[in-house]
Amino acid sequence: MRALIVDDSRAMRRIIASMLHDCGLETIEAGHGREGLQQLASAPPVDIALVDWNMPEMNGLDFVKAVRAQPRFAALPLVMVTTETEMERVAAALDAGANEYVMKPFGKEALQDKLALLGIL
Repeated sequence: MRALIVDDSRAMRRIIASMLHDCGLETIEAGHGREGLQQLASAPPVDIALVDWNMPEMNGLDFVKAVRAQPRFAALPLVMVTTETEMERVAAALDAGANEYVMKPFGKEALQDKLALLGIL
């Protein structure tokens, strides 16, 4: 299985990638939403995308909307991984098409729980 990590923080991408590798997933990375869309279009298919909210170029919410606008990605599980904790933000992400929401900081167990809920593990 392969995961796309979209986050403008290289350190956060590395932390998430390490957690996912421990779960047996391969990873590819993008530094913002536009790069994430390019990765979806050109990289080998992914089974899940984990997306930060606050990024330059294209934020995570716009990324989710853009992915959901493409029928070929209708079934791709999307997880917002962000410091945004307000319930209005959570609702906006889920309404836009995110399947799950993980609030930073989080541990490997919390991420594993979300992956299990989505049928990835």
